[in-house]
Amino acid sequence: MPKTDKSEQTRALILHTAMRLFQERGYDRTTMRAVAKEAGVSVGNAYYYFASKEYLIQGFYDRMTHEHTEAARKALAGHRDFGERLRIALETWLDCAEPYHEFAAQFFRNAADPDSPLSPFSDESHPARATSVDLYREVLMGSDLAPKLDAELVGLLPDILWLHQMAVVLYWVFDRTPGCVRTREFTARSGPLVARITNLSRYRVFRPIVRDAKRFIEDFIVPGFGRWPDPGRGRTSGPGAADAGAPGPAAGTAAPGQE
Repeated sequence: MPKTDKSEQTRALILHTAMRLFQERGYDRTTMRAVAKEAGVSVGNAYYYFASKEYLIQGFYDRMTHEHTEAARKALAGHRDFGERLRIALETWLDCAEPYHEFAAQFFRNAADPDSPLSPFSDESHPARATSVDLYREVLMGSDLAPKLDAELVGLLPDILWLHQMAVVLYWVFDRTPGCVRTREFTARSGPLVARITNLSRYRVFRPIVRDAKRFIEDFIVPGFGRWPDPGRGRTSGPGAADAGAPGPAAGTAAPGQE
């Protein structure tokens, strides 16, 4: 897509119009034709910028992650405590997402489909996902805890923190309390818990547990890091290991240096 001022303005207009119609009519009842009409562009032009309605949501993901990153960076300034930085990052996401809560559940059922481009683990969601992971890398590296942690854990932790945000997002989607107060309480309590567990990992006595947990997370939880276990060879190792040719898909984000 050409990156001219006019094309960016048209793309932004289409996306803004779609978000408004999603809020007014709901995701399922909004069509690309309706978005084009409301935006004052041709249907063909709408499809030029967004291949389908699902890609409008990808545009929403991208915009949300950049808005969240900008807001979080401003709020994080001057804070060094890891638990405080994690709380700030999660709470600023809730602040940025608040205007879209009413229609979030409508497209969540599509996002929950592992074959849907709306899935946060899909290839199509990689840019937004990578932006969020980079933010959590900043949350960690800007803290007073990062220099004390095992280097391998430091490399993996941003993806784990992104997964924690996904848990917050899931709770938020189904939260019907006024102002999503339950989600904010969930965030306020779960964030410090994650911070304490992370802090404990730096002590030598916990190193064997950390190693086992790291291998488990790489193989089964964090997208794109581990490979599916090969019953004939035992546990497969992480990226760059001797058995890197072991069969099995690796979905989602790529390991550092393998994108």
